[in-house]
Amino acid sequence: MNNEKEKILIVGSGSAGLTAAIYASRAGFSPLVLAGIQPGGQLTITTDVENYPGYENVIQGPWLMDQMQKQAENVGARIEYDLLTNINIEKWPFKVNTDSGREIITDTIIIATGAQARWLGIESEQKYNGKGVSACATCDGFFFKNKNVAVIGGGNTAVEEALYLSNLCNKVTLIHRRDALRAEKILQSRLHDKPNIEILWDTKVDEVLGDGIGVNALKLISTKDNSVSEIDIDGVFVAIGHDPATSVFKGKINLDNDNYVITNKGETSTSVPGIFAAGDCVDKIYRQAVTAAGMGCMAALDAEKWLAENQ
Repeated sequence: MNNEKEKILIVGSGSAGLTAAIYASRAGFSPLVLAGIQPGGQLTITTDVENYPGYENVIQGPWLMDQMQKQAENVGARIEYDLLTNINIEKWPFKVNTDSGREIITDTIIIATGAQARWLGIESEQKYNGKGVSACATCDGFFFKNKNVAVIGGGNTAVEEALYLSNLCNKVTLIHRRDALRAEKILQSRLHDKPNIEILWDTKVDEVLGDGIGVNALKLISTKDNSVSEIDIDGVFVAIGHDPATSVFKGKINLDNDNYVITNKGETSTSVPGIFAAGDCVDKIYRQAVTAAGMGCMAALDAEKWLAENQ
């Protein structure tokens, strides 16, 4: 299947990519979606979802993404389980190569490759992922209302997560491996004003402890003297940063210092005409399924308009 020709190629199949596929399909384009390394995006590893509009009761992340995919396919999108490995933007239309050896020619590209949370890299963390371990306070904080939680990290993200959780939880323990936070001073000031936030300095997490069903404690190690301690908690929020899945675009389109795609203000267009971006590969602030979906809609509309003006 060499030299396939597309009008719109969507890279990524999370809520941004699939929403873009729905809107592009309804505009008559039958876009090709390359599902990528994590088909369905971050919601496929999320259990309870309570903040996506339209559902009275708690729904499951994988189910929601399955419904989005079926909707996209039903209106005409073609979803294929392949991975973008190279992109040539030197001339238009663009040429891309995939992991399966395909070469695709496309008039426009919508980048919706998302971002992945950085994890601590300990086995117990993955064991309890979705069972008390999370990387998103806005997504999962409500499930720990009036409970005791820990936040791991020392930058802006960690402090913002701790502040958010302090309004919901009984107690928040911020665990940082150094003796000073990297967060902005104004955030640190707000943190210190919160009576239910405690900071454990010079400390790292060695193990997430639980009963097999949920988290109930953390085993900690001092970075100063290697002493071991434990704290009882109901939930753990890992807040040590995110990595956007944009390495294949480096040197091809403009990325910021954290490798997020830079889009033009109020639009989804990038530094390369005909290439658009949406979702968590752009958004380092909100990182919500519903905002990603909104950006996916915008990207499809922007691509449709661009095609109308450049055909």
